Amino acid sequence: MTPGNELLFLALGGSGEIGMNVNLYGCRGKWIMVDCGVIFGNPDYPGIDLILPDLQFIEERLDDLLGIVLTHGHEDHIGALPYLALDLGVPLYATPFTAGLIHGKLDEEGIADRVELNVVREEEPFELGPFGIRYVPLAHSIPEGNAVLIDTPYGRVFHTGDWKIDETPVMGSPSTAQELTEIGDAGVLALVCDSTNVFNPEASGSEQEVREGLDRVIAGAKGRVLVTTFASNAARLQTLGQAAKDTGRAMCVAGRSLDRILRVAKATGYLRDFPETVDFDTAMTLPRDKVMIVATGGQGEPRAALARIAEGNHQLKVDDGDLVVFSSKQIPGNEMAIGRIMNQLATKGVDMVTDRQAFVHVSGHPGRPELAEMYRWIRPQILVPVHGEMRHIAEQAHFGVEQGIPSAVVQNNGEIVRLAPGKPEKLGFAPAGRLVLDGDVILPADGSTMNERRKLGLYGQMSVAVALKANGKLAGTPEVRIQGVPVEEDREPFLEEACEAAAKAVTTAKGGDREKLREAVRLATRRVAVRWTGKKPVVDVMLIEV
Repeated sequence: MTPGNELLFLALGGSGEIGMNVNLYGCRGKWIMVDCGVIFGNPDYPGIDLILPDLQFIEERLDDLLGIVLTHGHEDHIGALPYLALDLGVPLYATPFTAGLIHGKLDEEGIADRVELNVVREEEPFELGPFGIRYVPLAHSIPEGNAVLIDTPYGRVFHTGDWKIDETPVMGSPSTAQELTEIGDAGVLALVCDSTNVFNPEASGSEQEVREGLDRVIAGAKGRVLVTTFASNAARLQTLGQAAKDTGRAMCVAGRSLDRILRVAKATGYLRDFPETVDFDTAMTLPRDKVMIVATGGQGEPRAALARIAEGNHQLKVDDGDLVVFSSKQIPGNEMAIGRIMNQLATKGVDMVTDRQAFVHVSGHPGRPELAEMYRWIRPQILVPVHGEMRHIAEQAHFGVEQGIPSAVVQNNGEIVRLAPGKPEKLGFAPAGRLVLDGDVILPADGSTMNERRKLGLYGQMSVAVALKANGKLAGTPEVRIQGVPVEEDREPFLEEACEAAAKAVTTAKGGDREKLREAVRLATRRVAVRWTGKKPVVDVMLIEV
């Protein structure tokens, strides 16, 4: 698929899911990529921390890929770059704060000097082949959240990235209603728009309101206060810095990712009035009502600071009468992990406040009133919802048409959409899968390694060793070892019967075909497991000639 005299859109991630955003635009033989993100591991991917997009489609067309344009610095938009950018071999484009985060990631991987990273000022136009590009500042929870205005011979695209409306932002200067209206006045073919909060009937709210809510909660606390939030939510870090000042508490920061965000933000001109922080030892010697800890781990991440504090395995401690504030929204799928940490805190007598009890969090994504405002400002001919599960995308398409947009495209990862000329239409499908980062190795998310690991987790494993004489007769009693097979107290009689079944399979085997013998032993021992447990474990058979 080489784009001709047309404008194509293709999502390889972020459509049909929340996270791992990768979007391609094609025109006159060339492609550009907008964002290249990750999602975090879940129980479907045992042992995996990061899930990456499968970029096979564009990897087969690297001569036609002109560059990667990054909207902002959240992991679901830039997190795959340290693992994929070198192989893609094209220039990256980002505004200063986002570029600072990307450079740090590339440097950690030892490839910063081999990847071209271009720093672009907001609203400073540049060109990539047939594409004219300009960043348009929008409010979000991280500095320099930007839409990308893409000029093409077939019309303009307003790609929002992540955004919200905030009349009193704590950092940055988002575009005004007048500036966005002027973009709409000049004509916009397609609005490619964030769908995350389309079911929210209310606007997301202002960060300034969160400061007032946090002030009230923290001022009422008698002991230590720990606030957990997303490390990348630099706007919230600014708010928390102000809340510490407002309530007369010293601030202590726990988490490498928080340290990184603070360092890059200060280096690029943000968080100028952020209070000086104290180290762990100092925090623990201060009066309990004079310290506020900011820690990572509000989504239940087992290795993050909050989890270690809750377990008692950290230099920082919280105890009976202290307060933990969850200044973030619970991401679907993380309920059990967060609940486990909350139970540990409750056991210590720690009080907890979430966004259900007090106004301690606002989203960085637009609710329905904000979407309606954006439609009125931009007035596109076509709405392309992205950044959402299919229910979010379908709902935004319906809502946009209801609000007067002439047409909307409900698309999923891998669907190639022609936006112009003519009416939007789907042309076909591209590969759009997932990869996993397993240690230092990148693997297919549904390849043999992950499928084997899932089977081991579901069914357990048996190892059967059989010693054979040269004539194929048994040279001793077979040995069986098990892992994860649910026999518990019956382990010894189970192993005895499995060994007997393996021996019988050898003695009744006909012929000298070793592979047939191996399979006969495997089936015989697995049948024992099925009788005892109802499970079909993975069985490995070793035939040893002595």
